[in-house]
Amino acid sequence: QVRLVESGGGSVQAGGSLRLSCVASGYTYSTNTCMGWFRQAPGKEREGVATIYTGGGFTRYADSVQGRFTISQDNAKNTVYLQMNSLKPEDTGNYRCAAVRSTQCGVADGGFWRTSGYWGQGTQVTVSS
Repeated sequence: QVRLVESGGGSVQAGGSLRLSCVASGYTYSTNTCMGWFRQAPGKEREGVATIYTGGGFTRYADSVQGRFTISQDNAKNTVYLQMNSLKPEDTGNYRCAAVRSTQCGVADGGFWRTSGYWGQGTQVTVSS
């Protein structure tokens, strides 16, 4: 059974930092695997935050987090990270990690990820002004 477990969420003041982790089990990385982070705030649609291609070569970010967030992976630990710096109140939301067999890793392709990927349960991030 594939499991994705997120951790690292919490409540911080604007300008602070958090590091989210997603540990995968029962899942073998391959060169056509994408890992990603998505978030959803109350009353808002789910949006892609950042993605990374397991085969190497590129990452993708939403414009709203470019320059502030960094996605990375440690394949030996089956773990994907999201380092979030300079947090803003609008970053508040439930953050979920996902894995999908693909080579495009589109950060705006939430529908494809939802229908074709594996998802964790989420971790809450709250940023206060």
